[in-house]
Amino acid sequence: MNPPTGWESSKRNSTLNGLLFAWWLDAGQPGHLFDSSGGFILPNGAVRSPDASWVSDERWNERNDDTSTVFANVCPDFVVELRSATDPLPPLQNKMAEYIDNGARLGWLLDPQNRCVEIYRTDGSIDRQSSPTTLSGEAILPGFKLALSWIWTS
Repeated sequence: MNPPTGWESSKRNSTLNGLLFAWWLDAGQPGHLFDSSGGFILPNGAVRSPDASWVSDERWNERNDDTSTVFANVCPDFVVELRSATDPLPPLQNKMAEYIDNGARLGWLLDPQNRCVEIYRTDGSIDRQSSPTTLSGEAILPGFKLALSWIWTS
């Protein structure tokens, strides 16, 4: 059993998921949103639970789902990992690369302690930014903009 997260990480996770939900609701965007308690079985067999994720209707409907499993057999289209103060960075970077290798189309690694982000894309590129003010959902989450002031402050 994993211990609970600290209050700062919990607050940031709630904010992030709330902002994603507001975008999803306002945009009428089809697809499925998940918070950090939702687990996925990736094509490589790993079970992962990003801090926030979105799965398109197309991908959700094509999943090979065994109803005897608790976790969905699908890799989200979009994933976010939010680094807590106690998380070492390399395992999170490895997890982000694993999501992309297993079919994620866009991933954000948010590091509030250093005010840095890493944006992972399907072409294998990693865009590292220091102190950005916003992030765009690009073509994956059309119209979604994350004002990072919501994440940087706790």
